[in-house]
Amino acid sequence: MYVLYKLRCLHWYYFGVLILTVLFLQCSNDSEEDMFGDYDSFYGNDSLLAQVDDIEHKYLQDKNTDVRAAGEIVLGNFQSGSHHKKKDNFSTSENVVILKADKEDALQMNENDLVDSSQEPTEFILDDLPSSQLLYFEKMDELSSASRPSSVSERRNKCVNSSSDKIRSPSSFCPDAEHRNRPADFSSDSKCDLFKSESLKDHLKSAMTGNAKAPTLQVSKTKQLKEAVLSEEICVARKTIESSSVDIGPFYGLPSKVKDLFRQFRGIEMLYEWQHECLMLESLQQRKNLIYSLPTSGGKTLVAEIIILQELLCRQKDVLMILPYVAIVQEKLHMLGEGSRGATLEITLAKILYTSKNTQIIGMSATLNNAGDLQKFLQAEYYTSNFRPVELKEYVKIRDTIYAVDSKTENGFTFSRLLNFRYSSNLEKADPDHIIALVTEVIPKYSCLIFCPTKKNCENVALMVCKYLKKEFKAHREKEKQDLVKNLKTIGNGSICPVLKQTIPFGIAYHHSGLTNDERKSIEEAYSAGVLCLLACTATLAAGVNLPARRVILRAPYVANDFLKKNQYKQMIGRAGRAGIDSAGESILIVQEKDKHLVRDLVNSPLENCYSNLLLELTKGMQSLLLSLIGLKIAVTHEEVEDFMRSTLLGVQQQLLSKEKSLSEIIKDGLENLIGKGLLEGRISEKDHNSRCTLTVTPLGKATYKGSIDLAYCNLLYRELKKGLEGLILESNLHLLYLATPYDMTSNCSPDWMIYLRQFNQLSAAEQKVADVVGVPESFITKKASGQAIRKNVDSAVVNRLYLSFVLYTLLKETNIWNVSEKFNMSRGYVQNLLNSAASFASCVLHFCEELEEFWVYKALLTELTKQLTYCVKTELIPLMEVAGVLEARAKQLYNAGYKTLAHLANANPETLVKMIEHLSRRQAKQIVSSAKMLLSEKAEALQEEVEELLKVPTDIPETH
Repeated sequence: MYVLYKLRCLHWYYFGVLILTVLFLQCSNDSEEDMFGDYDSFYGNDSLLAQVDDIEHKYLQDKNTDVRAAGEIVLGNFQSGSHHKKKDNFSTSENVVILKADKEDALQMNENDLVDSSQEPTEFILDDLPSSQLLYFEKMDELSSASRPSSVSERRNKCVNSSSDKIRSPSSFCPDAEHRNRPADFSSDSKCDLFKSESLKDHLKSAMTGNAKAPTLQVSKTKQLKEAVLSEEICVARKTIESSSVDIGPFYGLPSKVKDLFRQFRGIEMLYEWQHECLMLESLQQRKNLIYSLPTSGGKTLVAEIIILQELLCRQKDVLMILPYVAIVQEKLHMLGEGSRGATLEITLAKILYTSKNTQIIGMSATLNNAGDLQKFLQAEYYTSNFRPVELKEYVKIRDTIYAVDSKTENGFTFSRLLNFRYSSNLEKADPDHIIALVTEVIPKYSCLIFCPTKKNCENVALMVCKYLKKEFKAHREKEKQDLVKNLKTIGNGSICPVLKQTIPFGIAYHHSGLTNDERKSIEEAYSAGVLCLLACTATLAAGVNLPARRVILRAPYVANDFLKKNQYKQMIGRAGRAGIDSAGESILIVQEKDKHLVRDLVNSPLENCYSNLLLELTKGMQSLLLSLIGLKIAVTHEEVEDFMRSTLLGVQQQLLSKEKSLSEIIKDGLENLIGKGLLEGRISEKDHNSRCTLTVTPLGKATYKGSIDLAYCNLLYRELKKGLEGLILESNLHLLYLATPYDMTSNCSPDWMIYLRQFNQLSAAEQKVADVVGVPESFITKKASGQAIRKNVDSAVVNRLYLSFVLYTLLKETNIWNVSEKFNMSRGYVQNLLNSAASFASCVLHFCEELEEFWVYKALLTELTKQLTYCVKTELIPLMEVAGVLEARAKQLYNAGYKTLAHLANANPETLVKMIEHLSRRQAKQIVSSAKMLLSEKAEALQEEVEELLKVPTDIPETH
C-alpha cells in the first residue's frame, strides 16, 4: 500500500505560538483586574521588566555578544519569566537531545542508554523557536512601536524575510550548536534595535502601557490577539516559503514544537544515543540514501519520523511512505524477500532510483543479513547497531523444564529452571503444554503475548486459559473491561463474539484477521492501556502492530503448517520487553521432543538472506515491471530495458538466482511473452542492431498497467467485459459485482454448498440468470449440495468467484458484516477483507475500462459500484459519507434530520447542526459544513470542465476549399 502525505511549514507555525506575542496575550485579558497580575509589580525588583533590564545590561557588557545573541538572551528570559512558573523541559548536550520528564509517571530510561546533559540553560534559550520566529523577534521593536495595522495586507508588509539560505551544517543539527554555529550575518533590515538609546525595558514598558490604554474593542481582545498571532505566524511562514531559504529550528533542524509533540502524544522524553548518532550521519546531512538496521523495539521508527519531518518542514519536499503492513509509516526492507509484496516494493524502488537522481531513499529494517546486496541495489550507506532498550532473554520449554538459549554451549541450550505449578490430572489433559503455568507467572500485573500457529488455536487457547484462571482475575480493572465489552457490542451493532464475551472479563482476548478492523483496534487499545493483560495472537501481530509484552510465548515453532523461519522468530520474540516499564523481556518457545533438533538449529542460525522476488512472481513481478517500463516510457528499447534491469536487486543477485539463464535471456523471454499476450508491440531480436527497435504498449497493455491489473488475469478480464457487453444483466448489480470480485481471492474460497444453494434460490429469476451467463448452471449447484456426482466440468475459479459475489451482494443489501458472516459461515474479518478488496478491484477495473473506448458503458456503473463497496451503506447515505468526518452512524443522524444531500450540508448552519444532531460538537459541525462546501465546489468545477470540453470547437472540422 502506498500513501503520499503533503505538509508545509505553515501548519507547524500555526501550532506553535510566538513567545513574545504570548506575553502580550497574557497582558490583554478581558477582566478589569490588574493586567499585570502575575507579574507582581510593574516596577518591583523581582518584576519581569526588572529581570529583562538586568539581563540586558549583563549581556550587552560582553563585547563578544553579537546582535543575534543579545536577542536570544532577552527572549530566553521571556520564556523563563515568573508568569510561566516552570522551567524548560529540555536540556541538551553535544551528543544528543535529552528531554527532562515533567510528570512523575513519565517513561524513565536507563541512564547508560542515554547521553547525559550538562549544558547550561543560557546556551539553548531559543530552542523553542524556529528561525523564522527569531526573525519576527528581531523586528519586535519595529512592530510593537508602529500602530496596529488595519488589515491583513498591512501586517504582511511588516513581515521580514528569512536570512538563512541553506540547511545548516551537519553538526548544527545538534540543538546546542543551533546558535553557536550560526554566523552573525544580518542585513541592516533584520537587525535588532537592542543597541538603540532607549533600553529594552523602557521600550517594553511603553508598549505594554500603550496596550493597556487602548480603547475597549467590540470583539474579545483575546480573540483578536490570537488572530493577530496567527496572522504574524502565517506572514512569517509565507515569507520563509516564498524565499529560497529553508526554515530550521533547534530540534534536529525542526521547530521545537515537534519535540513537544513527541513528548505530549508519544511519551518520548529522551533520544537514545544511537538515534542521535544516526541522525547526525554525514550521509543524512548530504541527503544520500541510507539503510539502518536494529533489533525490534530499538526505536527505529522515531528516527524515520524525524527524517520525514525534516523533509516536509525544513526542505519542503514531498515524502512517499511505503507501508507493507498496517504498521507505522516506514519502509521495511526485509519485505523485499517476501512474495508479491517484495516484488512490488522492489519495482517501486528500482523505478525511483532509475528516474530520479534527487530522491533520497531511507530504508529501515529489524532483520537484515545480506545488507551488502541491498546497499548496492539502493546505492546506500549502511548503519547498524545491536541496541535494545530492554534486555531480551530467550528460553525454550521442553516438557516441564525451561532452558536458556545459549549459542556458546555445545547443544545451544543450558538448564534454567523447572516449572513450579501444581497440575491436576484434568488440567494436565487440558493444558499439556503448561501454558497456564507460564502466563500466571506474569498476568495480570504484567502483560503477555501468546503466538499461536492458527486463528482457531488462538481462540482455543484464550478460552482454555480463562476457564482455569481464578475468579480473582475478574476483579482487575473490572469497570474498564465492562466498557470494552460494551464498545465491542456497539461495533457489532449489538452483537459480540461469544469467545470474547467469555474471555474479556478475565483480561484475555484473541487477535487475528478474523476480527474486523474496529474490533482489532479496540482490543489493541485495551491491551496497550493494561485493561487486557493477555493476547493469543497469530504471527501477523508481530510484524504489523507494536504491542510489546513482559513475556512472549510461542505456542509452537510453526506458522500454520510451515516451520518457523529465523526472521519470523526474531519478529515475534522482539515484542518482549517494554521500554521504560520492564527491566527485561522474556521469550519462551514451547517445543515438542520431536522438534528439538529443528529448534536448536533455528535459534542458533543466522538470519535468512533477502532475495529478489521478480522471478518467483512472474506476472506481478518481472512481466509487470517490463510492461510498466515501456508503458511509462522509462525504457522503450530492448537495450534500455536491459540497462534498467541491471540496476534492480535481481540485477545485483542474478548469478545467485538464475544460473540457467542470463539476465539478458530472462528479459528477452519476458518481452516475447508480453508480445504474445497482445500487451506489447515490436520486435525482439538477439542481433545488436535490432536491440534499439522501439517497443510500444497496445491499448490492452496500457489499460492493464493503468488499472494495475495482474497480468495473469488481464486477458480473462477483457473477455468477461466483452461478453458483458452482449448481455449485461442490469435488473440488479449482481452481474456487475461478479465482474468486480477479485480473482486472487477465489483460490482461498471453499463454498458451503447448502448455503450456496439457499442463496441461489433466494435470487430473482433475472439474478439467477447471471449464474448461467457466467458459467455456473443451477444443476451444478443443486448436485453439489445433494452430494451427487458431477459429470460436466465447471471452472472452480468461476464457481468460487460467483459464491464470493453472492457474499458481496448480500452485504450491500444488508450492510451488516455480522449478519452476512453468520449467513455464509465466514469470519467477519474475512468478509470485511473481501469487501475492501472488491472496492479496490472495482476501482482498478474502472481505470481499465477508461483506457478502452469499447467499454465506455461500464464507466458510470463501476463508479457507482465502487462507492457502494467503499462505504457499504444504504445508497442514500453515500453522498453524505463522502464528506470528511462523516461515518455511517453520523450519516444516518444527518439523513434522519433532513440533511439528505451534499448541498444540504454545504448550506447548513453549524449552530443548527449542533442543536439537531446528538453528540456533535461545534468544531465538528463547522468541519462538516466546510468539507461539504469544498466537495460541492470540486464537483461543480468538474462538471464545468466537462461542459467546456463538450462545447469546445474541434480544430479538425472539414472545410470546403
